[in-house]
Amino acid sequence: METGAVLDARGSAGLAAAVTSIRGLADELVEVLGRSSEDSAGAHRDDHDPLGDLSDSCLEGLGVVARIEAAAAAAKVHFLATYSQATDALEPPAESPYESSAREMSQVAEVACVLTVGERAAAALLGEAHALTATLPAALDALQAGKISWQHARIIVDETTGLDKAAASALEAHFLDSEAPNAARGAAAGELAPARFRRKVRAWRERHHPESLEIRHAKSVEDRRMEYSPDRNGMAWVSLYIPADKACAIWNKATALARGLQGPDEPRTLTQIKVDEAARLLLGTPGKNAGAGPSLKADVLVTVPVLSLFGATDEPADLDNYGPIPASMARKLVLEGAGSFYRVLVDPRDGAPLEISRTSYRLPESLKRWLRMRDGKCTFPGCSNHSQDNEADHLRAWERGGSTGISNLGQLCPKHHRLKHRTRWSPGPAAANEPPGWVSPSGRKYNAEQLDREPTLWPPGFLPDGSSPLETLIFDYLVA
Repeated sequence: METGAVLDARGSAGLAAAVTSIRGLADELVEVLGRSSEDSAGAHRDDHDPLGDLSDSCLEGLGVVARIEAAAAAAKVHFLATYSQATDALEPPAESPYESSAREMSQVAEVACVLTVGERAAAALLGEAHALTATLPAALDALQAGKISWQHARIIVDETTGLDKAAASALEAHFLDSEAPNAARGAAAGELAPARFRRKVRAWRERHHPESLEIRHAKSVEDRRMEYSPDRNGMAWVSLYIPADKACAIWNKATALARGLQGPDEPRTLTQIKVDEAARLLLGTPGKNAGAGPSLKADVLVTVPVLSLFGATDEPADLDNYGPIPASMARKLVLEGAGSFYRVLVDPRDGAPLEISRTSYRLPESLKRWLRMRDGKCTFPGCSNHSQDNEADHLRAWERGGSTGISNLGQLCPKHHRLKHRTRWSPGPAAANEPPGWVSPSGRKYNAEQLDREPTLWPPGFLPDGSSPLETLIFDYLVA
């Protein structure tokens, strides 16, 4: 009875909080609808813009509905976790693993029937509910408040799997607590598209995982393989599971070859040419336009902490369009002079690129590389277009007095470059170490996504306070 009472108290409190959150958000939605009706009633005023008001009300309502969906997902989490705990408490301790498994299967089947989903989906929901209620309270609170979506919460659950409670709490705090030491910069977690959020969370996890990335990479290399999977319509998939540097090099070489073959008389898309060129290289057969023109060079940025470059630490490096890689892989790429990989120098105090000013309209290649490092991708909200596909653009037009310095530049993919120049979407200001945010035609502001840069992890006692002769020597070498 005592266990049941405790479960009832905890479950009731969580469910009550979730329902209260939903009720408050529903009231907010009613207010939005009420303002919309009032605006319609005042349509006779000379200064009234009924269509503009309707548009604003729809966008505001969509935002509230998204938060209601998040709060409803939190309520579902509480129901699932409390149901599982209560059902377990009703039964005596299982006498065998078989009996325990049977009870778990029964719970999964019941949830699957109630929600009308498959048992695999039901099992996943129960597991996620347990993780959120047991070890990820901050994520559950953010979900309940509508600050993050269910997709964001699932990403946190997925990326904390295998971490101990302290590491999971540190990951939560980094992305959900703006007051945490070295908290995530730029757009808040709930303002990031789920795919972008997963990439940031995964990069942070790789850097802070209790087990060294070197060790985990060495284990994973043993599992490298090629897989073949037949598909419909006479097609099939071939995939490689290989070290990230090789995968990145293959991808960029195929892309560079494809771009070199593009032209007004080429009917194939860039994607189609990439596939054809990759197949040609593997099979050793001449391509349709082989020798038609020079291929473009694909530069890949490799950001290496100073001490990792010299082997003093194994702090992970960062591979452009991938994320954290083992220090040994980065040293191999940089020190052995891999042709398509370009070494990046950063300030070891905060891991940020340096400001470089220019007085000409045309961007030098060095400045383009710095811009790629600062932004990492197209700066438009939610866009994941990789930096090699993007175009450097002046935030304040050159003809209007804008300078060609990194603080007045941003990366845009071709699609969002057109959007900037053909619509009323406009980028906000940038800084040397911060990409620009955006302002929509409705006047809504969207914060910039920023890369999670951290100071170099100096070994204890390696350097005294302030600059040292060794630090100066390292800088002189890297800049040379």
